[in-house]
Amino acid sequence: MGLKIYNSLSNKVEEFIPNDSKVVNMYVCGPTVYNYIHIGNARPVIFYDMLRRYLEFLGYKVNYASNITDVDDKIINKAIDTNKTEAQVAQFFEDAYWNAVTKVGSKKPDLIPHATAYIDEMIKFINELIEKGYAYEIDGDVFFRVSKVEDYGCLSNQVSEDLESGARIQVNNKKESPLDFALWKKTDKGIKWDSPFGAGRPGWHTECVVMNHKLFNTSLDIHGGGMDLKFPHHENEIAQFEALYKTHLAKYWIHVGRLDLDGEKMSKSLGNVIYVKDLNDKEDGMILRSLILFAPYRSIISYSEDLKNQYKKEYEKWQRAYKQALYTLQYLDLLTEEIDENDISEFKNQMNDDFNVQNVLTLINTIIKSMNTTLRSKDYKNLAIKTNTFKTIMDVLGINLFVDKMSDENLLNYRKWQEARDNKDFETADIYRNKLVEAGIL
Repeated sequence: MGLKIYNSLSNKVEEFIPNDSKVVNMYVCGPTVYNYIHIGNARPVIFYDMLRRYLEFLGYKVNYASNITDVDDKIINKAIDTNKTEAQVAQFFEDAYWNAVTKVGSKKPDLIPHATAYIDEMIKFINELIEKGYAYEIDGDVFFRVSKVEDYGCLSNQVSEDLESGARIQVNNKKESPLDFALWKKTDKGIKWDSPFGAGRPGWHTECVVMNHKLFNTSLDIHGGGMDLKFPHHENEIAQFEALYKTHLAKYWIHVGRLDLDGEKMSKSLGNVIYVKDLNDKEDGMILRSLILFAPYRSIISYSEDLKNQYKKEYEKWQRAYKQALYTLQYLDLLTEEIDENDISEFKNQMNDDFNVQNVLTLINTIIKSMNTTLRSKDYKNLAIKTNTFKTIMDVLGINLFVDKMSDENLLNYRKWQEARDNKDFETADIYRNKLVEAGIL
């Protein structure tokens, strides 16, 4: 069975067939860098990193892009409040963002477009929309004419009347319709650029669609982001792209559910957040990653200390089993690159079923049981195969157990410890055992 993914555009699970049989172009909406990210913001960071890893595991070349929104009212306000430039604020929080990305075990995307680097392209894009009648300028502001797009609402699956009543639309008497959205914002506050419409800055929806087109032209396979971006952000991206290029922006739309805190939506403005930077140690980042990855990706996660502790126990169980197996096999010089084809086939079957992660978790724990059983029975050949299979799956998921092979010195002490035990020289065995405990081996 090939990979099947739930496509938010069609509202059904579809077979994944990229435009190019060997290449996947994927764009995921990135952060607006005005503050630290919380664990809810980390959910898309973790999921799409896993998706990229899994696609690579399947043999695809993945071009993964995720943008940095480095111009926004929140950045401007933060700059004013802290007496810094917008660039200084954006750079500080972008650096903090990448630290958080690393902390939860994710890799940087291949392409990281910054909005401020594409201003000229955005102005040209807006001009073309005006020339074709899809946008209009009033007093230095430019708005997109939603009524000109026949299938507006195709992603959120709502008609215009429902969108009008349900959307969080700012009152603006200048607009022809409440649904029309800003492409260019006239401003005399903070950073701004000159344009044919007057001094101002681009709208958020236009930033992403222009960067998308510049990077991938019309060959974007996957567009992703959090569920909250479906409307209006992604809907408005689609509308602009269709208006100008007469084709759809992306073949597959993937949206990740929220992560709430004790049943309530996390909000930086309300202060009910846990920042990624405040996670205590490197294992905490992996526990969070596990908690997120093993929940159905489209469902809401209600984060709690109880849930965290549940995954802490799981993580520590995996870590103990892998450490014991790895060191035993290294001591016996029986490490292998062979994998259990049945386990890997089952892993693919579950992942290909729109990421059936709960069954993947069951598979992982079954492999762990097998590792423990083969270790006790001294079936070292099968232990080696199961251990390598387990590590292969965890690497695809990006879950780091922070267990490496022993150094030469530790391996020598391990050998002497085992020899002393075999010879029932318990006094010498205790000496080497203490050295191994001090080194974190035992």
